[in-house]
Amino acid sequence: MRPMTLVQMQAAAQRVLDTMPAPFRAAAQGIVLQVVDWPPDDLLDEMGIDDRLELTGLYDGVPLTEKSSFDQPMQPDLIWLFRQPILAEWRDRGDVALADLVAHVTVHELAHHLGWSDGDIATVDRWWE
Repeated sequence: MRPMTLVQMQAAAQRVLDTMPAPFRAAAQGIVLQVVDWPPDDLLDEMGIDDRLELTGLYDGVPLTEKSSFDQPMQPDLIWLFRQPILAEWRDRGDVALADLVAHVTVHELAHHLGWSDGDIATVDRWWE
């Protein structure tokens, strides 16, 4: 399989959100999905990440579990996918379809929107096994 372009990866991730079970699809409404080649350097610095290949995705927003109806949103909730790190992981793993990896990263970031921690996600998604 050939690597996805930015447009193809964006479409694949959007299909994941569009085909989720109804409660999750409803929770994903209003989230902006953004696919770029690389995470910005200032973001990596802020997160203390030295290797930009380590960050495949990021949820940027206020999790649903922390939102209040009194809060005024300053910006939309965002799910970022970083294409080059995803492609690098896909090539390195060699045992997963690229569309499946994109789906995994998308769902992982949506789970953060739902208020799940990495530990919570790991209990239901044993991806690395």
